[in-house]
Amino acid sequence: MRVRLGSNRSLEFLAVFLAGLKAHAPNQLRSVEMFETRLFRPISIVTLGILCMLQAQTAVGQGIGQEKRGVTPHAPLLKMVVPGTANQEVAVYETEYAPGGINPRHLHPAAITFHVLSGTGVWQEEGKPPVTLKAGESLFVPAGMIHSHWNPSATDRLRFLEFMVSEKDKGRAIPNP
Repeated sequence: MRVRLGSNRSLEFLAVFLAGLKAHAPNQLRSVEMFETRLFRPISIVTLGILCMLQAQTAVGQGIGQEKRGVTPHAPLLKMVVPGTANQEVAVYETEYAPGGINPRHLHPAAITFHVLSGTGVWQEEGKPPVTLKAGESLFVPAGMIHSHWNPSATDRLRFLEFMVSEKDKGRAIPNP
């Protein structure tokens, strides 16, 4: 009988087999324990490695420990003092992300609204699941909310607008808070 060690069913079978061997051949107990140690220690190490990779992948999804890349900022489409205020300004920026581009963990001191023009982007606020936005969709992020956003596509660019009203010259991102 062949057992494929890559499947859960195979590992269940092996565990049942070893338990049965212990029960029916007590004088072989020591060699079974040595076999279990040799077999299950590498499996435990592999399992721990997989868990570490999943944790790292979560961190990547949240933009933790990454640098901004693949982002093409443009001059503001609009940036002006709000009439009747001392130092409040409204700004609208167009931003493009190359395939795989990311703006990792950051915050804005002002509330910001993102509106996707083309492509698909993923935004993730700290402590919340990621939100995928497509062309025509928008997302409001409150002031001071730590977040990250990225282009998950391997082929298409992402273009979006950023709208914010803030204290003059204080609305842009603060990286790695």
